[in-house]
Formats: sequence, structure tokens, C-alpha cells
Amino acid sequence: MIPTAVAPGAGLAAALPPTDLPDPAEAKAARAIEALVAAAAPAGRVAVAFSGGVDSTLLLALAVEALGAARVVAVTARSESLPAAELEACRRLAAGLGVALVELATRELERPGYAANGPDRCYHCKAELFARIDDELREQLGVVAVAYGAVADDLGDHRPGMSAARERGVLGPLAEAGLGKAEVRALARARGLAVWDKPAAPCLASRIPYGEPVRADKLARIERAEAAVRGLGFRDLRVRHHGDGAQTIARLELPADDLARLAEPGLRALVLAAVEAAGFRWVTLDLAGLRPGGMNVGPRRLPRVEDA
Repeated sequence: MIPTAVAPGAGLAAALPPTDLPDPAEAKAARAIEALVAAAAPAGRVAVAFSGGVDSTLLLALAVEALGAARVVAVTARSESLPAAELEACRRLAAGLGVALVELATRELERPGYAANGPDRCYHCKAELFARIDDELREQLGVVAVAYGAVADDLGDHRPGMSAARERGVLGPLAEAGLGKAEVRALARARGLAVWDKPAAPCLASRIPYGEPVRADKLARIERAEAAVRGLGFRDLRVRHHGDGAQTIARLELPADDLARLAEPGLRALVLAAVEAAGFRWVTLDLAGLRPGGMNVGPRRLPRVEDA
């Protein structure tokens, strides 16, 4: 059975203020477009794994430039690890590009390797998504190629999901064209994509330390806490989930510029109440600030008195 597709809307997001775009970035974008055209030849459709972040949104826009909206389908994995607000954003962005969105129910939590939450968790997540695209969409929708939004910066990072992409023959046109994150943001801004400056928003499971099992109740607790803190005016943040049962600890990471805001007693009290209401027993602030990929960082060495 083909998952329900959200009907496409019309028109791109309103153009943002002009920016200086280096010519090499557009040349790389042209190479990515050429790769998409070649992959879909002569008349097939391309499925873009679409999370609503700046990388996959730019890829989706380039696919539309390359093939036209009718030959592109956006595929968003709908599961407990995707916040409801991010799913709604995917719907708006796909509609703005005139692309049909398929919300594909994935069951990564049923995969033991994912639930166990080892350092290869992302492999199992991507393997689930790409397998379901192959099994449920390729033949039904005439999909001849699948692409995802890996960028050149990812090549030297801890990205187990890239192995799943290679195994399934999934294309990474942005990375293959040599586009880095800064260039992706510049290209997205030049195309009027509203997400050009959107902070990274990895899946909710990334908030749980390796070795602590991923469960639906933990993901829901994290989602509630982060939504509540965003509602208090914080745009970029992580609520890291530690412990279990009655002793759950929220470790709040904020950009360095936002740390001082929590010195204001009234705001601090609101944040505390919001995170506790989400289901955490203890609420802490990480003085190291926001560190994307922070769960990949080893333990920090504490300074000795004689080092001071």
C-alpha cells in the first residue's frame, strides 16, 4: 500500500535579502544538478530523503530545478524520533516547492541495533528508511533513484548512516559535488529558502547517551522539554536525557550567548518548571554550552588545582 502523499502547494518561499554567493558554490550546485539529471534519465522520478533541514531542503530545491516538481518526491520518515513540529515544517517546505510529500512510517525502534543505542545507531535508522523507500515506493511511484542530503563536511565526521546509504546505492549529490555546509546555506539563501539559517536539528535519539536504550517514552519526554524551552524564546538548544525512571536528568545545552540569560531568576524558574513538567526529575545546565554532536565527545579532563 502506498503511503498517503500530502498534496503539493504552490510557490517558493519569499526571497530573503541578497547575499554574496561565491561562484564556486553555484558551479558545485550545477554539478549536483547534472548528477540528478543523469540518475533520473530518461524519465524517472527521484526520491529525496527529506528531514526539513537546510541540507535536504536545498537538495530538494535542486532536484526541482533539475527535473521539475512532477519528477521529484520528498520522503520524510515519520516516527517517534521526529518531533511533530519538524514534520509540520517538512509539509510546509515541500508544499512551497510544489513537491508531493510522502510521510513514510518507519519502525526503527523495532530494530534491536537502533534501540540498543550503540555508536552505530544512525546506521540502523538510515537502513530502515532506505529499505522502506525501496520496498514501498520505488515500483509504485516510478522512483529510479534515491538521494539524501549528505554534505562534504560529513565525510570526516562520525556518520554511520552514510554506510547504509552506500549499501543501498543512495546518492549524495551535495557531498559528491564538494558542497560544504557554509556553501549549502549560501545557496539556500540565494534561492529564497526560509531554512537557510535554520539550526541543525538531529533526531531526538541523539540526545540519549550511547549505551542507554532508546525508547518511545524517552523521545516523547525530550520532545516536550525542547518544545517548551523553545517556547520561552530559545531557538537553538538540546535537552540531553540521562538516567531512567524516577531519576531522569535533563542536561540543557544552549549556545554560549544564551547562557547568561538563565541568570535572570524569572526566566530560569520558567525553564525549570517547563522541563520538569515534561517529565524530568532533575534539570541541569551544561556550562560548556551547545555542542552539536555532543554525545560523540569523550569525557572532558577536569583541571587540577596546579593547572589553574
